[in-house]
Amino acid sequence: MEVGVHEAKTQLSQLLRRVAAGEEVIIARGGKPIAKLVPYDTQMTRILGRDVGLFEVPEDFNRPLPPEIQRHFES
Repeated sequence: MEVGVHEAKTQLSQLLRRVAAGEEVIIARGGKPIAKLVPYDTQMTRILGRDVGLFEVPEDFNRPLPPEIQRHFES
């Protein structure tokens, strides 16, 4: 469903009910889409360890920074 900015402002509560029911609403200005209202996903699941092996910590990770870089953090 696509609505204009004015309609979105005047009927926000109704549009939010439709979005909560699973519908997506496109908001347009001058006939050009500028925003999309979509249901908020509260069921995001985090999977621990799914990025294992994608990054390796370099051996010099804990070495002091070179003086020319360190001085920028001490100013």
